Amino acid sequence: MDVLEVAARATETGPVCDACLGRLVADRSFGLSNADRGSALRTALALRDDEDYEPVDTAACWVCEGYCADFDAWAERAAAAVEGIEFATYNVGTRPPPLVEENEALFRADAGLDDDAGEPFKSEFNREVGKRFGRLTGAEVSFDRPDVQFTIDLDEDDLDTKVNSTFVYGRYRKLERDIPQTEWPCRECKGSGRQGPDPCDHCGGSGYLYDDSVEEYTAPIVEDVMDGTEATFHGAGREDVDALMLGTGRPFVIEIEEPRRRRVDVERLQADINAFADGAVEVEGLRLARYDMVARVKELEATKRYRAEVAFDADVDADALAAAVDELEGATIEQYTPNRVDHRRASLTRERDVYEASAELVDDRHATVEIHGAGGLYIKELISGDEGRTEPSLAGLLGVGAEVTALDVLAVEGDEEPFEKDEFFRD
Repeated sequence: MDVLEVAARATETGPVCDACLGRLVADRSFGLSNADRGSALRTALALRDDEDYEPVDTAACWVCEGYCADFDAWAERAAAAVEGIEFATYNVGTRPPPLVEENEALFRADAGLDDDAGEPFKSEFNREVGKRFGRLTGAEVSFDRPDVQFTIDLDEDDLDTKVNSTFVYGRYRKLERDIPQTEWPCRECKGSGRQGPDPCDHCGGSGYLYDDSVEEYTAPIVEDVMDGTEATFHGAGREDVDALMLGTGRPFVIEIEEPRRRRVDVERLQADINAFADGAVEVEGLRLARYDMVARVKELEATKRYRAEVAFDADVDADALAAAVDELEGATIEQYTPNRVDHRRASLTRERDVYEASAELVDDRHATVEIHGAGGLYIKELISGDEGRTEPSLAGLLGVGAEVTALDVLAVEGDEEPFEKDEFFRD
């Protein structure tokens, strides 16, 4: 391609600004702006043809309709739109007017170039506005989930600003029973607190079955500190409402939408949460995380260690208990959807493995049982048999009724590597 011949054909189409002219040869002379390239081409043509140098006012350009004069103005509008918001990365996108896109196609054809030659108008607009925005704010451009994103609609003279969510990772321990992981709306009134004109009898008018939750002890504190608009709690599975979560805790991520603050003191945040929870819940290991940590947490293939206090409806001796537990250890358990969750889970049979099992008889009718099992294993049903829905079960092997009176999750164990890699956390 002879760039001067291209430039000569291009300038014969009408008044063309330097940016539009240079965009035709955007793959030449790395380090120059398209306006620099266009000015150089115009100068070279004047020298080659021994003609006067005649610059073109950008406002008169028939290709871009003068929009290439507006880079600074749009950058300033973008900076004003995120004033008071903390961010480190950004991205700019542009919707060109249909007329400009048509002009650009005609321009390339008249210059003797293919449709994909040079650089598209919107790519230049993105870059030039982005460079100016970066200089104004000190932020860095990012094409992978930036903190803030701008979409410029030139035809509508509109700037759409999106402040992306930020994320906090940690582990929680639940130290009191009858606390769900997340808010539990009443299924009778669907969370409204009312049935017709009267308060809902099922929830007492609160709209929720439980007053507190792990989510309520944690997410609002993070949302307040980061000055966001909404908080969402994501856990690596969940324990029963009446079970404790002990040991090193359960991994979780709190997502904060439209935060005005991103750089927070996570140690102070952790202390604030623990003070607010007042012993009901504890969190540890808080870190600022990247967005893909949510998927890592929710997809964790974890095994669980449980301790169950068990009551029998008939006397049980130590030898029979030991034999039954030995039978469970290493067994594959078939569990049809338990009665207690049948209203909110699909009815099907699941197979889950028991890796380890042990038991200690407290007295003839009480024992402490510890189970290490695959994720999704229903421990209460493994003990009780759930009217034959779980096979084998401790109750079935002993031939007596058995019920879990207290359940503790001692550990959530899985592939810890995703929670250690720096690539999943913010600097």
